[in-house]
Amino acid sequence: MKRLLFILVGLMATTLVSQNTVTLQECYELTSVNYPLAKQITLLKAQNHLEQEVVSTARLPQLSFDAQATYQSDVIEVPIPNASLDPINKDQYRATVSVNQLIYNGGATNAILEVKSSQLETKQKQVEVQLYQLKQKINQLYFSILLAQETELLLDAKQTLLNSKLNEVTSGISNGVLLPASDKVLRVELLKISQQQKGLQSNKATLVNSLSRIIGQPLDAASTFLNTLIDTEFTSQLNRPELDLFQLKKAEIESNEDLIAIQNSPKLLGFATGGYGNPGLNMLDNSFQAFYIVGVKLNWNVFDWNSNKKEREAIAIHKDILDTETEIFNLDTATKLNQQYNEIAKFEEFITSDLEIINLRKEVLKSADAQLKNGVITSSAYFTELTHLYEDEHNLIKHKIHLQLAKANYNVIKGH
Repeated sequence: MKRLLFILVGLMATTLVSQNTVTLQECYELTSVNYPLAKQITLLKAQNHLEQEVVSTARLPQLSFDAQATYQSDVIEVPIPNASLDPINKDQYRATVSVNQLIYNGGATNAILEVKSSQLETKQKQVEVQLYQLKQKINQLYFSILLAQETELLLDAKQTLLNSKLNEVTSGISNGVLLPASDKVLRVELLKISQQQKGLQSNKATLVNSLSRIIGQPLDAASTFLNTLIDTEFTSQLNRPELDLFQLKKAEIESNEDLIAIQNSPKLLGFATGGYGNPGLNMLDNSFQAFYIVGVKLNWNVFDWNSNKKEREAIAIHKDILDTETEIFNLDTATKLNQQYNEIAKFEEFITSDLEIINLRKEVLKSADAQLKNGVITSSAYFTELTHLYEDEHNLIKHKIHLQLAKANYNVIKGH
């Protein structure tokens, strides 16, 4: 069922990507399905199934075949005078088939199967943790692409405005209102913008290619990466897969404890052996005979020099180590959450001041525009004010993208 859900999610996300729109959530979902590491979840399950089948064979009858031919330098002699007994042959032959059936082993087989199940859950969760940790890398790539995309739009707007101003300046030169060289500054800046656009396109293509490799889907550099607002709940409650992994590791340790506790339990087996040989069970009969033996066998390791007790003590220490690892993880995660919270607050303040600065810059540019039309200032002076506005608008874009990145990272750290 889980695999089917992954497939459906992959198909839905692939459809959306093919429509030239990409979202951050789609990238997360595609990575969980297409990243090579995700294949290990299915492989681990198949491997564990085979291992459990091997363990389960302990419940089935164990069949063995044995054959031997020997020559002895000496044999048993019957010390009875005038006895009419033939001496035992020095060459002897025997072939046997034995069947052993486990009757009771203290539940060791079930305990081993439980350990195998716990190991599977732990290994699969480890894969999920590694896939989850890719989210921050996806965040970095995705929002870097967004920044390149938004910067490109801002450059396009600046280019359009400069082209418009170039037409006005050219007209002013023709009418003798502006100096003949007034258009040169604008033409130079238009060439620079063209260079910047090409650099942005190249950088974006590299980022898109890197993201495409992670999510396992082809992406077009011309695709639109949606800048959807990210909701963040500032709570201390964590929902990280690492916490589930710690619990599964503890469950695995406990299942090993149960196995160790019954390792020294008595084992009862039933057995039957049938054979054909010379001699048979009657050593005094020098002829080939068929024979059989049936019975039960009890094995109990009464004293093991406290090795079982020491194994349990070692496992108890392992549980303590796991508890400290969990505590360290919680402390580190709380620190990272606090850092991201401060980043969010910082960029929110930056954005507020950016908006004030941009409003003031627009007023200054509006005045410079009127002065340029009247020939009061040069196009170089006008462009200086336009550049200031562009830089501040670019800062606003960067701060908004960084704010979204900080929120996305906060959610990933928290396990949202």
